[in-house]
Amino acid sequence: QVRLVESGGGLVQPGGSLTLSCEVSEFSLDIYVIAWFRQAPGKKREGVAYISTNDGSTDIADSVKGRFTISRDHAKNTVSLQMNSLKIEDTAVYFCAADTLAPDPPINDDGTNEFDYWGQGTQVTVSS
Repeated sequence: QVRLVESGGGLVQPGGSLTLSCEVSEFSLDIYVIAWFRQAPGKKREGVAYISTNDGSTDIADSVKGRFTISRDHAKNTVSLQMNSLKIEDTAVYFCAADTLAPDPPINDDGTNEFDYWGQGTQVTVSS
């Protein structure tokens, strides 16, 4: 059983930055990928950033590429999402998720078929 706890959400002005953190209870050999997803009101959940637990490779959604970065801190068992140049359309609930079902999940997906552990989510609001 994997527990995921997100933190770091909040209110930020357009153009600002925010860092989300996902504390992972354990990085077992069964976890292929840790990812960040987001869901805005009335919209489908979408993948934002993935990081492989095997080799540390990452995948970033086109909508946030160049602005968001995903990284892992091995010592703290956390995966962070650094968000820069935030836009109003980045407003959403952000979820951390762990994939133990498929080794190479697609970034442009809602994660339903591959990610079986989810955090409770943290709200990010970008507004002036």
